[in-house]
Amino acid sequence: MFRTHIKLERSAEEERAKLAGLTGDEYDAQWRRWREASETVQAAITAYAEAAEASRYQLEQTVKKAVRHTQEDPAGE
Repeated sequence: MFRTHIKLERSAEEERAKLAGLTGDEYDAQWRRWREASETVQAAITAYAEAAEASRYQLEQTVKKAVRHTQEDPAGE
């Protein structure tokens, strides 16, 4: 369960990091890729939270913390 969410969050963070230094059409295209990845992880978190009758916010924070504690911020690289 959490492995999938963590993998999706990590993917979204990697797409976000790729925005650094881009401008114009390249930035716009990468922003769309990041947005899609972000929407995917958000949908997965929401679906799980609803099915488990758990706090969506708590689940999201747990996933984000797990990703941030297992790797450096990819935007800083």
